[in-house]
Amino acid sequence: MSFHYTLHGGMAGYWLVGWITACMLLALVSGVVVHKRIFKDFFTFRPGKGQRSWLDAHNLSAVLTLPFLFMIGYTGLTFFYSSYLPWPVRAAYGDAEDAYARYEHELAPAQPVAGAVLVAGARLPDLPVLLARAHAVSGQPPAQVIIQAPGTVHSVVEVEGRKLLGNADRHLLSESSRVIFDAASGALLQQHVPHPEQRGAAQVHQTIEALHKADFGGWAVKWLYFISGLLGTAMIAIGTLLFSLKRRKRSEHEFGAATAGIYRCVEAFNVASLAGVALASIAYLHGNRLLPLEMSDRSAWEIRIFLAACAASVVHALWRPPRLAWIEQLWLAAALCLALPLVNLATTGQGLLMYLQQGAWQQAGVELVALAFGLMLARMAVMLQRRWPRAQEAARPAKPVAGQGAAHRWQVTSRVLAASVGTYVFSALTATALALLLPALLKVGAAIPVLSSSLLGFVLMVAVAVGVFSARSVGRVWLGLVGGSALMGLLVAVLRPG
Repeated sequence: MSFHYTLHGGMAGYWLVGWITACMLLALVSGVVVHKRIFKDFFTFRPGKGQRSWLDAHNLSAVLTLPFLFMIGYTGLTFFYSSYLPWPVRAAYGDAEDAYARYEHELAPAQPVAGAVLVAGARLPDLPVLLARAHAVSGQPPAQVIIQAPGTVHSVVEVEGRKLLGNADRHLLSESSRVIFDAASGALLQQHVPHPEQRGAAQVHQTIEALHKADFGGWAVKWLYFISGLLGTAMIAIGTLLFSLKRRKRSEHEFGAATAGIYRCVEAFNVASLAGVALASIAYLHGNRLLPLEMSDRSAWEIRIFLAACAASVVHALWRPPRLAWIEQLWLAAALCLALPLVNLATTGQGLLMYLQQGAWQQAGVELVALAFGLMLARMAVMLQRRWPRAQEAARPAKPVAGQGAAHRWQVTSRVLAASVGTYVFSALTATALALLLPALLKVGAAIPVLSSSLLGFVLMVAVAVGVFSARSVGRVWLGLVGGSALMGLLVAVLRPG
């Protein structure tokens, strides 16, 4: 799981994933802004028209997956909101080690516990009866039993329920139930149902987590996420490939004499990020089946196989011409996908038919999806062999566009730096100022303003980044960011307690 949000790169990988996620949100917003007819073009699809058909497919997949991609990107950032934007919590609660614990306690105050008084010969609770009652009251089978302050007059039995298997509950938030009984009398003292009618600030992060991890709705929602992710990947893939094709035929000398070499590297990384990632993923599954079970640090070696396959894909794509790199990597990925059930049968003695007969749908699903992807990748390789001519079309010469010399490239670099560092500093300071200002204005505690301003900070970050690239003058961009950050910093210094 840590590979998902750190790339096994420690803290540097953690921040890199956050930066890439913010770039993803920026790309989605800018895509909607640039394509003014995107929703109108959603109803337009012209098959058999070459690149025009692929552009229609790009627009279609973009509109279909736009809500999903916005949600998955935003919840991915806000999942770790107190780590990516720690300043609101620190400003409101200080830098002590217990600052975050005090913040969480204010979001969800704990119930006070009465003092315990020892009683000689206290009667033990009748656990089987209490477990049956808890199941009847909550509707969830018991998962854990906690006896608090045993042997005292305040002894209670807390029964925690088990969530539905596979998160098949139709509710977005499905919590574990808690039923508390008096240990001596068996009286019901407190009940926390799986789906409380009233929601509070404490459930905000639970909602973010449930949305990002598809932790609700069972397998139907998980398949919906899977298909939406594939469509989103197709949208990104089509866009990058169409861009590369356009630049291959006619560039604008954006990088001077190095333009051809840079776009050659772009094409190579297109191969590695699409065909190469598919190849590395199936290589990971083969490693899972071929590495000895008794091997020490086995899971780490599986990850190393994935990363090594990614690196080999990049090297291969840089070495081979683009046409051959695509075809060869697609054929290899297809072969590995189709061979996975055979390798699994040879190494474990368990095959697809056995999984289907035993109703082991997860294991059977992995092999069926592998076979489906193998056939699809093979079909793609055949189509490329037939339709991609061996002789490359010569690039049409183009004169350098006026104003795109070294000065223009430095301006672009400056805007990227402003959108990366400048917007983060400004958004962090603005969120911190709001976290300190809102309690005084609204006469509320600090916890809810800290939570609200932190979540709003990520929206502000993307909005300001869009403004950075749309502004006419890069000098005005930096002036606005520096001036705004200074103003917000001054406000934080004035409002911060102590």
